[in-house]
Amino acid sequence: MTVPVTAAELIARSRRLGADPKNTNYAGGNTSSKGMVSDPVTGEDVELLWVKGSGGDLGTLGTNGLAALRLDRLLALVDVYPGVEREDEMVAAFDYCRHGVGGATPSIDTAMHGLVDAPHIDHLHPDSGIAIAAAVDGEALTRTIFGDRVAWVPWRRPGFQLGLDIAAIKRDNPQAIGCILGGHGITAWGDTSDECEARSLEIIDTAATYIADHGRAEPFGAALPGYGALTEQQRRAKAAALAPVIRGLASTDSPMVGHFTDDEVVLGFLAHAEHPRLAALGTSCPDHFLRTKVKPMVLDLPADVPLEDTIARLKELHAAYRADYQAYYEAHANADSPAMRGADPAVVLVPGVGMFSFGRNKQTARVAGEFYINAINVMRGAESLSTYSPISDAEKFNIEYWALEEAKLQRMPRPKSHATRVALVTGAASGIGKAIATRLAAEGACVVIADLDLAKAQEAAAELGGPDVAVGVAANVAEPVAVQAAMDQAVLAFGGVDLVVNNAGLSLSKPLLETTEQDWDLQHDVMAKGSFLVSQAAARVMIAQGMGGDIVYIASKNSVFAGPNNIAYSATKADQAHQVRLLAVELGEHGIKVNGINPDGVVKGSGIFAGGWGANRAKTYGIEEDKLGEFYAQRTILKREVLPEHVANATAVITGPDMTHTTGLHVPVDAGVAAAFLR
Repeated sequence: MTVPVTAAELIARSRRLGADPKNTNYAGGNTSSKGMVSDPVTGEDVELLWVKGSGGDLGTLGTNGLAALRLDRLLALVDVYPGVEREDEMVAAFDYCRHGVGGATPSIDTAMHGLVDAPHIDHLHPDSGIAIAAAVDGEALTRTIFGDRVAWVPWRRPGFQLGLDIAAIKRDNPQAIGCILGGHGITAWGDTSDECEARSLEIIDTAATYIADHGRAEPFGAALPGYGALTEQQRRAKAAALAPVIRGLASTDSPMVGHFTDDEVVLGFLAHAEHPRLAALGTSCPDHFLRTKVKPMVLDLPADVPLEDTIARLKELHAAYRADYQAYYEAHANADSPAMRGADPAVVLVPGVGMFSFGRNKQTARVAGEFYINAINVMRGAESLSTYSPISDAEKFNIEYWALEEAKLQRMPRPKSHATRVALVTGAASGIGKAIATRLAAEGACVVIADLDLAKAQEAAAELGGPDVAVGVAANVAEPVAVQAAMDQAVLAFGGVDLVVNNAGLSLSKPLLETTEQDWDLQHDVMAKGSFLVSQAAARVMIAQGMGGDIVYIASKNSVFAGPNNIAYSATKADQAHQVRLLAVELGEHGIKVNGINPDGVVKGSGIFAGGWGANRAKTYGIEEDKLGEFYAQRTILKREVLPEHVANATAVITGPDMTHTTGLHVPVDAGVAAAFLR
């Protein structure tokens, strides 16, 4: 379908504005353009409003992210508007103004874009603009900075009435190029798309320049002794130790994925005296606190306090935070309010270390952290010129527990089986491990691909969707330091670990008299010792989280079957199999399930078989190597070849929601080998 020129210009403008974080935050703000098209039914010209739809991101906006509405029908809604007390009803009416089918769902800001008499409109959430909007004397500052070129709009919740208010301001101030929305953001308009964009940037840059030229040098107050940033190595180490504990606290009501940043904006904020006061005031822009909650949880201890004391204090603060949030909810809720969604913090600030943020997936957790950095920048700007004064808790509650916001949450798709779970899979850059990682990611898990080959691990992670889905880390599982480093990277990437798959392995097919001590040690170091080290490191994380977990061993049919010419391999697989039983007993009190999977004959896609094992086994059985998979299949009960995907399927099932009461089990994935039946 041909995209009208007006809509194409809008998409291009939106992407330019959204690509620069100084203009707006992720998924924040919306843009629109009006233009004429031919009605496909009547052939008559009609004027449409194209506006960014609900939930989209300006920086990546496409045609399917736009809502198209008949402007005449939208303007006619003014005549049936029932008043501010019932303005939420108008959102449903937008559907009756839509032109054609498809496109995005119109957002709550559609009224602003339709009712304001301008061909092109931008509504953005720049840090510099919100700093003025959230200052206690924002109206006076707007007049000082912009004169009559930019108008002031007192705080009002987004909706139909706000659209009417801005339309009136635009009509009564013909010289104005836009407005500052108290506690919210900016809106600009223009006769052309280019003019609108230029005016948006003028407001943003003028505010930023004024703050830089006239602001106080230390808006966050004096430096706090002991609250400065630790060295990078120190803070990353402390963050890795704290991350599972904090994630467990933040997941008290429901499981969360975490994100960590030690951005200098965060560290600088926490190093100065005013940060407790400002953090307690909470964020201002609705886009901010919908993702960060009304305020963060802030550790009130210096950076060099011992780890155990830090953890103890975090637990005390968490209990206090939950009680405070419960009180906030009860103070503002009424009979029609949605149920409380959870009392845990979405953002936790640790002086000298950084910020931990949380969400139902990695992207949401990361964006929550990015929004709090925006909030810090807003506080800095407001405090530089004046005093930071966000909207009241009552207004924040009205946004957070808005019926329209609740309806949007209810429309979200049902979570996948492994949503919110963090999985670490060893030997996952190829073969069975890669198949497992791929399946777990498809089921909603965040995946850490640990492999001896870092480049291949990172390549595999990129194939799965990049850092919001998967990360690649180097891991020589036979080395304790390397294993701990991989685990630390996992918890810093996603907040913790819930599911570990001991898959890394290798095999040398030799009879007893040809097996060297080095052969024996190598295979035991990688599989027996390696699985022990990985499970030990994972158990520490899982116990600290207090969220249970899964440990899976990819053992082998050979762990219970005496095959020829593989003494070292089969012995180490038997070791792994018994580790399953031992750890299932030991870790059960922590809610950690430990199970094994016994594959056999996985030839296609297998790294072990490609590395020489296949040639040796084929020689042992007196067949051609390319016939090995077929040979293995024919000796099974089902006469089916086993593929890496079949092992991945078993892993997904044994760690999924339908197998919550199973531990200490070995699942054969061998198409039926009677000699390997478990007895």
